[in-house]
Amino acid sequence: MKILLIEDDAETAAYITGGLKQHGHVVDHAANGRDGLFLASSESYDVLVVDRMLPGLDGLGIVRTLRATGQRTPVLFLTTLGGIDDRVAGLDAGGDDYLVKPFAFAELLARLNALARRPPLAQTDTVLRVADLEMDLLKRVVTRGGTRIELQPREFQLLEYMMRHADRVVTRTMLLEGVWDFHFDPKTNIVETHMSRLRAKLDRGSDPDLIQTVRGAGYMMRAPE
Repeated sequence: MKILLIEDDAETAAYITGGLKQHGHVVDHAANGRDGLFLASSESYDVLVVDRMLPGLDGLGIVRTLRATGQRTPVLFLTTLGGIDDRVAGLDAGGDDYLVKPFAFAELLARLNALARRPPLAQTDTVLRVADLEMDLLKRVVTRGGTRIELQPREFQLLEYMMRHADRVVTRTMLLEGVWDFHFDPKTNIVETHMSRLRAKLDRGSDPDLIQTVRGAGYMMRAPE
């Protein structure tokens, strides 16, 4: 593994760096927060080991900045701050694990190996597509065949749910829970009414129907064959 250690205590840094190198890992070391942030932003690492209390920029600030820029490298916080609130703050900032000093090197190594084995986080889709229908989640824009379709907020939510579940049967109960956050049946035709309006907007003119009724089951969105 290639590991970045951001630790201001020289003795601790030497102990960790020496042990990791003995196990065949490549280690870069930064003794303050600003240098650590620069290395983490400009180089590629498998895992970051970050002390909470650092000169220049503290560990929480480093990790928050990295996460805000889309950096997803696993982070292990290493610190003397072992209270529950401190652990929660570290994890909320974007840390993946938390080890309190003093520690056994064997545990540090095991935690780093576990973090490195984690699969990378899937990127969140910002544009959904089914056939010639496209939804831009960031711009909140829906188009079909290049023509913009104006939707009400609830219609937009309903369409997003259907597109995320394309080629699968979606039941009325699933829609009530996923779109309206109803965990009971309101005994109204709210789903049917909104679905009818949405389909009318999507399938104007001679466009093939994208949302089909599955008799006795619910609805399905799929591209025409």
